Amino acid sequence: MLVSQILKTKADDSVTTVKPGVLISEAAKMLSEKRIGTLVICSDGKTPDGILSERDIVRALGVQGDACLNMTVESLMTKELVTCGTDARSDEILTKMTEGRFRHMPVLADGALVGLISLGDVVKAQLMELSMEKDALQGMIMGH
Repeated sequence: MLVSQILKTKADDSVTTVKPGVLISEAAKMLSEKRIGTLVICSDGKTPDGILSERDIVRALGVQGDACLNMTVESLMTKELVTCGTDARSDEILTKMTEGRFRHMPVLADGALVGLISLGDVVKAQLMELSMEKDALQGMIMGH
């Protein structure tokens, strides 16, 4: 399944972005209120500069204590982004996420952010694809 198809199946296809100067305390509040796991950091609102996950915040809390809450998202964000295009295949994305040990990937089209897919989105897509293949094979076996 292609990333473009995965994005169409998502109930909420919006991506929550913040500017690099936002405080970690504000970012944590946004993550909690929106019940999401990741924020994409964009200076201009469309080109990702980095990504910040709840794991990043928890790790910083473990090392620096609550002092990290007064830091900016730019200081904790992952700057070496792994992204994909809308034409990427779900199995490729699953491999990248598994090998890189991350759960969210920004989707770009012509360098601009068009979506965000999670490991859960990709697993769900893989399961849907397997189910469709199973149904097709059963139909062929039964002569339908």
